[in-house]
Amino acid sequence: MISCGEIVRKSAEIVGGASLASYEMNGQVSREDATVKGLISLLRSSKREIAMAACNAVLDLSTTSIGRERLVEFNAIENFLLCFIQESKPPAATVGLAARNIWLEEDEYCALLLQGATTLINSCTIEQLQCIPTDLSENFLLLLKGLWGQAYKQSLYCGSSICDHMGNEVCASSTRTNNLIESIFRLSVNYDLHLDSTDFEHVKTYLFDLGEAKFKQFFSDVWETSPILMRHASKSSLRQNSIFNPFLQYLGSEKAIPSILPSILECITSCPAIASDELDILHVIEDIKENLGSPIFYDQDIRVVRTESGERELHYFLEQLDSSFSVGPCILSLNDLLKCKEAFMEGYSIALRGMEFRYQTIAVIADGLASLFGQPSAGVNMYLTPSNSQGLACHSDDHCVFVCQLIGAKRWTVYSRPDFQLPRLYESSYSTNDMEDKNCEANGHQQILLKEGDVLYIPRGIPHEAIAVVDGEEDANNATGFSLHLTLAIEIEPPFEWEGFMHVALYSWDKKQKPLQFKSEDSVQSNLHIVSSLLLHIAIKLIGNLDPAFRKACLVCATTSPSDTRDWLLKTQKTTFGYMISKITTESKFSYAVSHLEAALQKNEDPLEHIRWMKYLSVDEEGTEQLERRSISSANTRYLFDLLIQHRDIAETAFTQVKSSFCDEVEFQDVEKNYKVLLEKYRKVRKQYTNGMLSLHSAISNA
Repeated sequence: MISCGEIVRKSAEIVGGASLASYEMNGQVSREDATVKGLISLLRSSKREIAMAACNAVLDLSTTSIGRERLVEFNAIENFLLCFIQESKPPAATVGLAARNIWLEEDEYCALLLQGATTLINSCTIEQLQCIPTDLSENFLLLLKGLWGQAYKQSLYCGSSICDHMGNEVCASSTRTNNLIESIFRLSVNYDLHLDSTDFEHVKTYLFDLGEAKFKQFFSDVWETSPILMRHASKSSLRQNSIFNPFLQYLGSEKAIPSILPSILECITSCPAIASDELDILHVIEDIKENLGSPIFYDQDIRVVRTESGERELHYFLEQLDSSFSVGPCILSLNDLLKCKEAFMEGYSIALRGMEFRYQTIAVIADGLASLFGQPSAGVNMYLTPSNSQGLACHSDDHCVFVCQLIGAKRWTVYSRPDFQLPRLYESSYSTNDMEDKNCEANGHQQILLKEGDVLYIPRGIPHEAIAVVDGEEDANNATGFSLHLTLAIEIEPPFEWEGFMHVALYSWDKKQKPLQFKSEDSVQSNLHIVSSLLLHIAIKLIGNLDPAFRKACLVCATTSPSDTRDWLLKTQKTTFGYMISKITTESKFSYAVSHLEAALQKNEDPLEHIRWMKYLSVDEEGTEQLERRSISSANTRYLFDLLIQHRDIAETAFTQVKSSFCDEVEFQDVEKNYKVLLEKYRKVRKQYTNGMLSLHSAISNA
């Protein structure tokens, strides 16, 4: 006689088989509320064979998007997590992650629970993930990080790929490694998104209050203009008050740092680059998930480099006769990581990028710096250089940097800017190969000795180079024999230059223009207003190509205190805004804008490519129809140009009217409001990415 349990198990298997029969059948099963709820409830069955049959059936149902949606709707994730957490307690006699990995390998039920949980988590929206009870999410995340961190370390030492190692040993071959890593990332993205107000104060105090340049003086006379040394009182004050103390404590003994270099590198994973104008974290995850959790890539994450005779850069791995490295990113193996120590002993610098994605204490500093300067994010790189060696050749950057000397000393040579135009982000920067005979030297240079605790500010576009030296004031017997410094980089993305602010200003003014002023949305008058706004955006770009002020960072959202400093900074920003308006009034030429538009269309280029980021300006409550009215697609640009040519006699008059009305009527407060909306959207996705990467790195560090 067949038992009730056997009937239930067989029923689950039949439902699972039906779910796999066809897409249509899967959809039909998914729409049966009672069936879906019943399967989910069986996950918690005390009878293992029933619970496993339910797991398999749910996994079968999850093979389609509608199946996954229905499972999420009926709280399958919570059930998977609860069951997995309850089952993931190995016997008391077995302790440690290695024991847990063996336990999971041998327990098919837990492997199925893990597969089901990660499959559904990776199909969720961010809002759905936020609905998972916090205690369940945090406990499950802790288990995931323990499993993956241990496997990552083991894969490095056994020489296998991480995917192979985890697929065969940790996740019982049923859970793909990428799914597990992606789940860790997804569950971590919204952790502590709000900046602590003390973070920027600590950064401000460290950079300015103890230095030669006070905050107001820095912004008035130095920012994006001149390099300056901000020297701290003493080495002892660095040890007591430095914002970098937690990071230095993590590294341990100064003299031991070179010897533990491989172990430091073993604890970091690749940080794939994300598109600068992508503001949806789910799109970001989709773009980078194949490389999430990979070992570090050469050039993307790390460079091992030295410069000979002040000019030629040598990359260690490219110089090795037996090297399989080629130009472009390559994954570093454990053997390569061990060779980094050998390279250091031979005079090579270790340049590690993206420190803010790898260490929580550094991320806090980067957040504070970005807030202080009113930018979405800030980057941090680390440079470890043996004494009497030079890492990078003379070059300039497309971003401003604060060079923070943590250990040892470095002599910097800073040259005059080759021209007065600030380089834009992602534009090619100066290197010694770009100018014959180092013409920048003819324009003058200065040498600066950076000691422990010192900070050197270098604006974007200013050529510089550095060599590690032994500080003459120290006893040679106590010298560390190397230099360690971090560069805090402030990257000014296009929306957050003053040119970007003026594009936001035009958007803000146009947003207030009521469509009722035109007889019809399809009228010539209405379309000429649209094309005039388009031409004015182009005119602003053309002015920005020539006027250095338009390329400077907009500090409207800079976080400052006390109130007198805030008032002073706001006043200076309003003064700059007035200057921008006057330039647009006098230098926006209809003929120049039309010529630029025509040339772009002839080359099949998008004349509005430089402001495509403006699609993110709409506030959440705004109607789609209103947004579309002010958006100009590439396909419509040709039509509008033809309209302009057809009605050129009145088009210039319409342009002049739009320009005049904009310059007379636009209000700083309206622009500021929309600008802040845009900035917060950029900040949010940067913070979400950082949170995900920090979570992956903490998994490795704690393994």
